[in-house]
Amino acid sequence: MSSTTPTCTVIRPGDEYAGKQGLSYKAGIAAETVGSTGICMHLLEMPPGARANAHLHENHETALYVISGDSEMWYGDNLEEYMEIEPGSLVYIPPGVPHLPANRSETEPCVAVIARTDPNEQESVVLLPELER
Repeated sequence: MSSTTPTCTVIRPGDEYAGKQGLSYKAGIAAETVGSTGICMHLLEMPPGARANAHLHENHETALYVISGDSEMWYGDNLEEYMEIEPGSLVYIPPGVPHLPANRSETEPCVAVIARTDPNEQESVVLLPELER
């Protein structure tokens, strides 16, 4: 890929990186991998029983598609709202909304495709340890 002219690129999720949220992600489409300027998309394989740290994404929207596994998420100013998320579900998280996702299963991983409107996905992650339970 030329540094001045973006082109079509195929990425096979491979290298993992640790997110500030406390989960590991498989690197995918991002400014760092393909030079994207308005989006990132990666794969999350949440191990059985895993949960993220309470956080929000200050400046970008998040959309998820759950491929397999059953997850749950607490969200809202004090994580007072709750949803269960099944395979085949699409989830939208607006900028600035505190949330804490978790894998409900103790035996099966939860796999999801995550897309965000910030090509540098970790840039606007704000941890919220005061909301941890």
